[in-house]
Amino acid sequence: MNANASMFTESTGWTPDSWQQRVALQQPLYENAEELTQATTHLSNLPPLVTSWEVLALKQALGEAQEGQRFLLQGGDCAESFADCTSPVISNRLKVLLQMSLVLVHGLKKPVLRVGRFAGQYAKPRSTDTETRDGVTLPSFRGDVVNGPEFTPAARRADPQRLIQAHAHSALTMNFVRALIDGGFADLHHPEYWDLAWVEHSPLAAEYRRMVAGIGDSLRFMETLAGPIAGFTRVDFFTSHEALLLHYEQALTRKVPRHRGWFNLSTHFPWIGMRTAALDGAHVEYFRGIRNPIAVKVGPSVKPDQLLPLIEALNPQDEPGRLTLIHRMGNAQVAQALPPLLDAVKREGRRVLWVADPMHGNTETTSNGYKTRRFDNIRGELDQAFDIHAAAGTRLGGVHLELTGEDVTECMGGARDLSEADLDRAYKSMVDPRLNYEQSLELAMLIVRKSVGGLG
Repeated sequence: MNANASMFTESTGWTPDSWQQRVALQQPLYENAEELTQATTHLSNLPPLVTSWEVLALKQALGEAQEGQRFLLQGGDCAESFADCTSPVISNRLKVLLQMSLVLVHGLKKPVLRVGRFAGQYAKPRSTDTETRDGVTLPSFRGDVVNGPEFTPAARRADPQRLIQAHAHSALTMNFVRALIDGGFADLHHPEYWDLAWVEHSPLAAEYRRMVAGIGDSLRFMETLAGPIAGFTRVDFFTSHEALLLHYEQALTRKVPRHRGWFNLSTHFPWIGMRTAALDGAHVEYFRGIRNPIAVKVGPSVKPDQLLPLIEALNPQDEPGRLTLIHRMGNAQVAQALPPLLDAVKREGRRVLWVADPMHGNTETTSNGYKTRRFDNIRGELDQAFDIHAAAGTRLGGVHLELTGEDVTECMGGARDLSEADLDRAYKSMVDPRLNYEQSLELAMLIVRKSVGGLG
């Protein structure tokens, strides 16, 4: 945010807690206000999870993505769990994103921005505040940062101490990811570090390895001519999460030396979910005052006369890299719902980064009770999104995906043509279904084919 934008937030009375004067949806009900105050006070004194210069570097890179100079790959778990804060889970998740980004860089011939949907994605919005089983009603599970998934009164109680635990698990995740990257885990000379043992016989493995071999040959050729080339041994990597629990976000909102305004230092790239994007709501009030690049999920019910005032509230100075709009319409609705929004934003000349989330609009429940997504619908929405943007004269600059490096069977279809019966084998998600490694890599290859000349 430039100096004028910082003056805007200060002159209109914004403070990190001004959101508390607005209606705050999707917040847990804490039984003891004093416990909550003690926890957030403790949290406000803990070290931040990211730095202001990382935040500003990402904002600049997102501005370049708005101009078509980069492509955003944002992916990770639907909802992280404290139990999955382990080295295998974290490294496998990172491996998938690195492999996908290598496919995209190779195919798109442009830098890829890697943003993990983790190190803070511990909260989830819920459709109802309570859940009833066998005549017993308890609070809904809202993610590990709020309560536990077990259906007991003790587990479902909203516990403020979980805010502290979420910070600790996020810090551990960030520390491990940084250590891996700084230690050469992302070195293009050694993409074998990224291999996942369980996909040795994947139908896509041979195609991916041919691509890696070609990149390796090109790299060795260049270094034979010019010597070692800087930049191939590490990558920039950023984190993101839905900034749902505003007490948590407020406690990690800080001023830093030599910079105006306030930074949310719990993550590089927070976003507002579809359920909490009301113009007069608490989340928009909080987001308008932080200097981070921010995103908003946009669903099929959103109309231009709703979206344009939201853009004005969140990015009044039309700052490059400030605002990303993540459309999640569903395969059946994207053709009708997206074009009016693209036309309206283009007509107003507003600077945004358009990103497709082909996951959340395509969720369904099977006859055996599993929430799932069909790969054909995910692929179909993404395929249509490229065409719709091309027709509108706008640019699809990224994708937002729920994925994992684990051997899961949560989304149907893809390279192994997973069926409803396959869901029983390895359905591990606590909330939403995720793409596994093969499906993620297949989607990356689709993006390349679509971007470089159309998909047959």
